[in-house]
Amino acid sequence: MNDITMNLNADSLILSALREDITSEDITTNAVMPHFQMGEVELICKEDGIIAGLSVFRRVFELLDEKTEVTFNCEDGDHVTKGDTIGVLRGDIRVLLSGERTALNFLQRMSGIATYTRAVADLLEGSKTKLLDTRKTTPNMRIFEKYAVKVGGGHNHRYNLSDGILLKDNHIGAAGGVKEAVRMAREYAPFVRKIEVEVENLDMLKEALEAGADIIMLDNMSAEEMKEAVRLTAGRAETECSGNVTKENIAKIADIGVDYISSGALTHSSPILDLSLKHLHAI
Repeated sequence: MNDITMNLNADSLILSALREDITSEDITTNAVMPHFQMGEVELICKEDGIIAGLSVFRRVFELLDEKTEVTFNCEDGDHVTKGDTIGVLRGDIRVLLSGERTALNFLQRMSGIATYTRAVADLLEGSKTKLLDTRKTTPNMRIFEKYAVKVGGGHNHRYNLSDGILLKDNHIGAAGGVKEAVRMAREYAPFVRKIEVEVENLDMLKEALEAGADIIMLDNMSAEEMKEAVRLTAGRAETECSGNVTKENIAKIADIGVDYISSGALTHSSPILDLSLKHLHAI
């Protein structure tokens, strides 16, 4: 995540998270630390995983006080181990205490997604298939969660509804059928946009191919159906497998030959990576 992206998108979301946590004051911190005092605290890793979101973590404290110093001993994408000191923070103790939970919420969530994504992506190593995320993200957290997927070795599907055309079952129903939906989408959309169609069976697949779809999403098909779908497609369109894909079952799909596998589990079911701020002391 570069500085431009941070300034345009992330700052407002981080500030919103801080305002959620501090509506008027941090009453506990103000009670025990009524005046300025420089302090230092360590960011500790409590389990093995992939770290992601360090710049967001730092930004939480910078938005509370730009004088806060945050030094990291690793970079996004690095493997961290239980017991590692990931970084050190120095600044106003009131800022370190008030920003702690918001900063950790971002970092733990993003690192958990990166860790889970890496585990799933490793199962596809050696195949031509790319691992994709979905729009099944936490509201107002999409920019962070999709970034974490990339850090973990996955790839981003469309970012939002303005980003690409994906004709799903209800769009097809509204249009009156696969062919009509593709025709209407092609007439409406700029020529640079690809058209993806979700199909649930081989008959729908054939309709989508005849209509000239660019990408076919094979939704909740059996392994046997997907193999036949790839054979029938024969390179006329790219293929994507979707539907309840997890770390536990992706190995069964890896050798089918689809171009992409999308998994909502990357963002909606990954556990956090346990991290903590410890050993706070005055300096």
